[in-house]
Amino acid sequence: MAFVFPPPTAPSVEIKSRGERFPVHRIYCVGQNYAAHAREMGSDPERERPCFFTKPADAIVANHAEMPYPPRTANLHHEIELVVAIGKGGSDISMAHALEHVFGYAVGNDLTRRDLQSNARERGHPWDTAKGFVRSAPISAITPTALCGHLRRGRIWLNVNDQPRQDADLSDLIWSVPEIISELSAFFELLPGDLIYTGTPAGVGPIQRGDRLEGGIDGLGTLVTTIV
Repeated sequence: MAFVFPPPTAPSVEIKSRGERFPVHRIYCVGQNYAAHAREMGSDPERERPCFFTKPADAIVANHAEMPYPPRTANLHHEIELVVAIGKGGSDISMAHALEHVFGYAVGNDLTRRDLQSNARERGHPWDTAKGFVRSAPISAITPTALCGHLRRGRIWLNVNDQPRQDADLSDLIWSVPEIISELSAFFELLPGDLIYTGTPAGVGPIQRGDRLEGGIDGLGTLVTTIV
């Protein structure tokens, strides 16, 4: 097949202890999936169903990479998250079979231009410029389920310049991984290569040029990003 110019390289993520890489199809994200974070953002977690939004596949940033501070914002925030890597597609997936579709898990950071998000929320506009910008989705290597099992609990944390910012447990998720997969697959046909950022705990906050972000999840290692 001939193209008018060379197509871009397909985005992919390292896989722990394997030579192959994980090709990224789409990135889905869940908003306000920890009660404490929902409250710090002014929402009521008891009454709201999952809020889904997307990022482009090429928003991923490799572990230990330097990331330029994005334009058109003065309030860039960190959001440490568990990432689910889908290895088997499907629609209307039942919760009972949801984990059969998981290839593995990773540590992710849903970087957010908070000032743009707040403005969009007030105006009832989409969050694309706040959430879906270039290099907005740092991610660690994906750990296959054969190595880590299915994570239902475990510490999730993030430090900025070695100072604690976020610290919680995966058991605090409002919507569990099977529930997220089941609900998301009712809206979209999930395909192998999809990534799901499952939401962040409380403690989100601003980051500046020169900051070093280090976050982790028990059993998955750490994710390090430097803002330049």
